[in-house]
Amino acid sequence: MQIVYETMYILRPDLTDEQVEQAIAKYENLLKENGADNIQIQNRGKRRLAYEIHRQRDGIYIQMNYTGAGNIIAILERSMRLSEEVIRYLTMKQEVKELQVDEEATPAASGIG
Repeated sequence: MQIVYETMYILRPDLTDEQVEQAIAKYENLLKENGADNIQIQNRGKRRLAYEIHRQRDGIYIQMNYTGAGNIIAILERSMRLSEEVIRYLTMKQEVKELQVDEEATPAASGIG
């Protein structure tokens, strides 16, 4: 079974496009340095927050999906907690079952076909 993580974080809305790209690159490199694989990043853009966080009403949403060991999460979240540009973050673990082909269940093996 492979463990897939999804981290959604919200950046301050007053960041420039260049600063947003730097923040995304920083967290992507942090994941790569700590052994994460299959990193997929989606910039969901600026959206209205459900409630005010640190006097901010809007935020830039970034979603990262990746696989790796659990110790990556502590390192990533510590970096986000200490960052001035991240106003909120959340990591979820998803267990994805890998498909296994059962040779006895194939049509050729069972005489069907």
